[in-house]
Amino acid sequence: MTASTVTAPPAYPTAPRRELVEELHGLRIADPYRELEDAAAPATVAWCRAQEELFRAHRAGWPGLAELRRTLTGLLDTGSVSAPVTCGGRRFHTRARPGADRPALVVTEDGADRTLLDPLALDPSGGTVLDAWAPSREGTRIAVQTSTGGTEDSVLHVLDVATGAVLDGPVDRLRRSAIAWLPGGGAFYYVRRLPPELHPGEERYHRRVWLHRVGTDPAEDVPVFGEGRDPRQFYAVSVSEDGRWLIVTATAGASPGTEVRLADLAATGPERPRFTVLRLAADARTTATVRRGRLYLLTRDGAPRGRVETADPARPDDRTVLLPEDPEAVLEDLAVLDGPAPGRTLLAVTRTRHGVAEVALYDAADGTPHGRAALPGAGAVGPLRTDPDGGTRLWFGYTDHVTPNQVLCHDAATGTTALWAAPEGAPDTGGAQVRLLVYPSHDGTPVRMFVVSPTGRPDRPRPTVLSGYGGFGASVLPGFAVQALAWVRAGGVYAFACLRGGGEEGEQWHRAGRRELKHNTFDDLDAAAEHLVAEGWTAPGGLALIGSSNGGLTVAAALTRRPDRYAAVVAVAPLLDMVRYELSGMGPSWSQEYGTAADPGQLAVLHGYSPYHRVRDGVRYPAVLFGVADGDTRVDPLHARKTAAALQAASSGPGPVLLRQEYGLGHGERGIGATVDLLADSLAFLAAHTGLPVDRPAAGRPPY
Repeated sequence: MTASTVTAPPAYPTAPRRELVEELHGLRIADPYRELEDAAAPATVAWCRAQEELFRAHRAGWPGLAELRRTLTGLLDTGSVSAPVTCGGRRFHTRARPGADRPALVVTEDGADRTLLDPLALDPSGGTVLDAWAPSREGTRIAVQTSTGGTEDSVLHVLDVATGAVLDGPVDRLRRSAIAWLPGGGAFYYVRRLPPELHPGEERYHRRVWLHRVGTDPAEDVPVFGEGRDPRQFYAVSVSEDGRWLIVTATAGASPGTEVRLADLAATGPERPRFTVLRLAADARTTATVRRGRLYLLTRDGAPRGRVETADPARPDDRTVLLPEDPEAVLEDLAVLDGPAPGRTLLAVTRTRHGVAEVALYDAADGTPHGRAALPGAGAVGPLRTDPDGGTRLWFGYTDHVTPNQVLCHDAATGTTALWAAPEGAPDTGGAQVRLLVYPSHDGTPVRMFVVSPTGRPDRPRPTVLSGYGGFGASVLPGFAVQALAWVRAGGVYAFACLRGGGEEGEQWHRAGRRELKHNTFDDLDAAAEHLVAEGWTAPGGLALIGSSNGGLTVAAALTRRPDRYAAVVAVAPLLDMVRYELSGMGPSWSQEYGTAADPGQLAVLHGYSPYHRVRDGVRYPAVLFGVADGDTRVDPLHARKTAAALQAASSGPGPVLLRQEYGLGHGERGIGATVDLLADSLAFLAAHTGLPVDRPAAGRPPY
């Protein structure tokens, strides 16, 4: 297997540069491209325009781009549907029909669907995103949150469900806030930032939990929690179905620790709740719900893979263990529903066993097993939904690497699981096969990896893309992977490694790949690359990397550790300057994950693997593509700008090192068109440098 011939790139645009070296805690740290941090500076603007021209010139020579666009469009443009939320006899969900760039919010009543809000009707350009929505307990009103330009800065409105009329809003300074309605639909709790002028430079922090009464000025909202606390904390809020119990959880940035507070609104009224703080380990991730007069906690306090505890909410620290920790499966979600007999309550839980989902039911009184929901395959499931008015049905989304998200309904009374809704289109997955492999990392730790391929086995070395994340306790789960399917259709192999730092094996797995142990994440990815070559899936010269966000950091660290190992690397929205990451975007909230430059020991770790600072002159780096969006409020594009400039100046290889820039988009959700554009460009770039022949139609292509 040999990569296609790549012409040496033209001279790179000249970046603004100065010999800046700072001393921090005794370390001399160079930052020659500091000026590129300022997106509005004339020199940065001119450099970015020149980078756009360079990117377009190279993209014009990628032979597989048109074929990849067709393949990806066929896989993605099949429609979508979400699991329903049932309130007051109405069911609310999102649905997109084939041809729609974004899903719309739909209500089902009397067996008929009706569109409540279509972002494309609000903004035909596709720049408006429906971030979140929450119907009132009675189903008569619904709070919707939308944002524009990719910023994820949400604005809230309240709609009348019967008419679609706007009853309230706009309420700004939200970011996908939880909405906790009180009975009657006249008021709700939510999370909102303080006015930005109160804390210049910290506008994205300083959150509070507020009580809002529909139809009143948001300036009159009552703050009920958050005053005097760490400004980086994130809050979530919920109310029990009877409106009595208010639950607020507080998390400091990316810390796994969760503080849980409970208030009895019957004793105080909604404006001045008196909170009881639950006794939990300070570093334990916990979620809480009150249903049918019982408190249920899904906690990792003393249980890294999670357990369920229950109590009387009036005595929340007098808890008993209902479901103990499973030694091999991670507890992810729970929901409470009525049992098959009157007066019997069931608890439904989702677990992931080595990344593969299970849904099981138990008696909520004593934890006795009550069967499982049958799943179509080895996949992932979404949040569990029940009817708050009672009933035995449970709804959830299901997907796997070759199956778009569909909605299943499990009836606890009959023990049966059936399809509730599916996308209208039927994508051609091209016979792709999936295997879950186990390989040893450099220290002997077993790590798992999903491999998608044409044959399900390493029949011959093929061009291979390796992806990983390994951060924030987030798990790499089997979701519908259109990028992998398009790559496999052309004859390649696509692998997803479950690296330490993620959550695939519980909280201990997460902690084994963060802060001073971040090297384990990079070692796991490096070992995955070695395994793919050793087992014959690919060969030197045919292996590429792709990652986004924290995954962009992961693959960029691999790039600077072993530039000789990879034919090409794509890093989208990457975090790359780890010395200064806390000074932009959402960086200040991530110190629990990465460490802080304010600490001498942690700075040494950060500087030691920071991709921007590991670029070395004269090294033959592989082809590199960075992708950024100007509306990204999580990871500032400055990381990619600075590192692209450093690589362009330092590399002795033919490259190219390219910067792909998008406008009016951000870090999160994007429409189908923008998704196709990004994936097609990324895969075409990788194909050009690994030798994957995507330029020929599949029907006429000989076996690779």
